Amino acid sequence: MSLKIRLARGGSKKRPYYQIVVADARSPRDGRFLEKLGAWNPMLGKDDANRVQIDTDRAKEWLAKGAQPTDRVARFLDEAGVLKREARNNPDKAKPGKKALERAAEKKQKEEDAAAAAAGE
Repeated sequence: MSLKIRLARGGSKKRPYYQIVVADARSPRDGRFLEKLGAWNPMLGKDDANRVQIDTDRAKEWLAKGAQPTDRVARFLDEAGVLKREARNNPDKAKPGKKALERAAEKKQKEEDAAAAAAGE
């Protein structure tokens, strides 16, 4: 049985509230779970101490048993100091593509030609 430490959604429409639970990976998102480890209330401010509550001791035990946290829960566990999460960053994503570079070079060349023509007259 593969275990996941994940979020189970609660709360009303447009007022989300999540429980951090340990569940079988095959069970539904809001379905049966083995244990509740904490809660996350995204409606609270990011600096609020009650925004994320986790029982770190129980989380460590479940991680030792082989439970895999989802990405969001891994972020919470990293903030709590339970788990070290590698930052996922793609620095090449924001760089312009080949055609954009060609257009920029063409534009620069036109500006240089125009400046040379204006200086030459």
